[in-house]
Formats: sequence, structure tokens, C-alpha cells
Amino acid sequence: MNRYTEFVTPVALTIAGSDPSGGAGIQADLKTFHRMEAYGEAVITLITVQNTVSVDRVEILAADLVRQQVDSVVRDIPPKAAKTGALGSAEIVQTIAEAAQNWTFPLVVDPVMFSSKGSPLLDRAGHEAMVELLIPRATLLTPNLAEASGLAGFSVTDVASMRRAAETIAARGPKNVLVKGGHLLGEAVDILFADGHMHEFAAQRIPSTQTHGTGCTYSAAITAELAKGTALPDAVARAKTFITRAIQWAPGLGHGTGPLNHF
Repeated sequence: MNRYTEFVTPVALTIAGSDPSGGAGIQADLKTFHRMEAYGEAVITLITVQNTVSVDRVEILAADLVRQQVDSVVRDIPPKAAKTGALGSAEIVQTIAEAAQNWTFPLVVDPVMFSSKGSPLLDRAGHEAMVELLIPRATLLTPNLAEASGLAGFSVTDVASMRRAAETIAARGPKNVLVKGGHLLGEAVDILFADGHMHEFAAQRIPSTQTHGTGCTYSAAITAELAKGTALPDAVARAKTFITRAIQWAPGLGHGTGPLNHF
């Protein structure tokens, strides 16, 4: 008998784009899952040509191919939690939303619309599909300040507006909302609105240009913790500690916005 059979293996699924430089997307998600002691599965939605300096090409996969990937892994090795990243098209967003109707495990939605370098990863139709179809199915939505501003309908620039945005967005469908304040001045404060309660997570800002893939990594760490059965506020707290240390100990690779230290 396998000596590990007495343990329940936490399985985490990422549905996202590929970053060949390894700093973001499914590559960052799988590294994070592994570091957080969860078994990682990955469904690819799009392929990018990018590095720490630029994004030069984006090729979006066919929605039916994405759905086949999802059905294949969920049927054979069902995850305990899943997350989405860059989805690329309205068709893929709709496909994931349809698949998620039957999921009993938590779904973390990172509403990625642009790469960290500003390249579009989801068009207007895709954004509308995400708001109407996928976000209402999210156990947790993790927008940054710009994404929260777009979803809430007003400018989100400080902790007070982050709190208002989290509650406003939650009223539109997702069960819980984490507004990430990585671009705030001063402390890096994140606001979680969960089960009708506000939670604040603060960390000292680390001056660094090594921040490629922070959003992917943060949401992946939360997903891994949820797969392990960790309560949501505790999962966010552990992920916050992980992402802070990953920035602090970044390896300094590349000639642009470098990757984090996932290990």
C-alpha cells in the first residue's frame, strides 16, 4: 500500500494562460500550488509570447478545447478548489461559467483583463460575459484597484473606497470579494468582504520592480489553501504572508519586471 494513502491529497486546479517566462499564468500557479502543498492541475486557455520586458503575442485557444481539458481533469482527478486567470474570450468565459454550474468545490475568479504590461487579455465582450456569467458563480473574486473600479462603477483609490467597492461588487453576485491594494500608496492593504464582514490584511510595502505575476500567485495561494480546507479569511491571511515574502525574496531575473520567488 502506498504510504501516502492515509492522507487526503488537496488538489487545486488553475484555468489560465501560459507565460513561457514562468512568472505568471499557469506556470506561477503550479509553482505556488506545489509550494503550498497542493497537487496542481492546469487547463490552458491561451498561449502568450512574453518575458519580463514585453508581451509580443497572444493566441487564444478554442473554447471547446478548453472545455474538454476541464471535463477531462475534473472527471478523473476532481479538485478541492479551482481558480481562473486570463480567459481570453467571451466564449471561454461562457464555457467555464457553464462548467462551474455543476461544481461543488470553491471557485476563485481573478478577473484578469490586462497583462501586467498592459496588453489586453480579454476583450469587451469577454468582460461583459465575465460580469454576467462567471463572476456570479465565484466563491471569491480577487480584483485589483483598476478592476475593482471598473466592476464597482466608481474610482477605487484608498482603503475607504476599497471597502465600499468590495460590498458593492459582492451585491452583484460573487459570494466574497477581495480587493487588492497592491498599488496603494503606503502600506499594501487588502480588503476582504466575506459573509457580510470586512477583513483587513496589511503588509509593509516592499519597494521592488520584481512583481511580475503577483495577482496570479496571490489567487493561486488562496486556492491552494481552500483546497486544503482552510477557512477563507485564514486562507487569505496565509496567502498574503506568502506573496509578501515572495516579493521580498525575488530572485532578480530578467531585464524588466521580474518574477517572484515562489519557493
